[in-house]
Amino acid sequence: MRVIAQDPSELTQHALRRARQAVRCLPFRRSFYRLLDESAQSSKELANRPDWRDNTTQRLGAGDTETLLIWLIQLGVLRREVDGQGLTERVRITPLGRDVLADWPEEIPAAGPLSRVMHWCRRRRPRW
Repeated sequence: MRVIAQDPSELTQHALRRARQAVRCLPFRRSFYRLLDESAQSSKELANRPDWRDNTTQRLGAGDTETLLIWLIQLGVLRREVDGQGLTERVRITPLGRDVLADWPEEIPAAGPLSRVMHWCRRRRPRW
């Protein structure tokens, strides 16, 4: 099997497209990402916020929130915060995440049906 080297800018563009699609398909609003840009939060803290309607399109428990945060970490939109002990359960926005969100200063537009199906497939088969 022969491996073909790809242009780094091609890989970056692919990562941006994948991340943009995911952000549009997930239930988080723009204010959710602003919150994480201002301060690191854990899935439990996010799920217990009284202003959840401002941050998500549906009520999410801590487990569901954690699952979605892990997916955003895998895509490079978020990262775990590090303290003196190592990684914490809190997350923050990455530079890639800021690039993705720069397209939508107000609200994130919802994805169409085809995009949602493609995103669903990517989450179940990440290398597809």
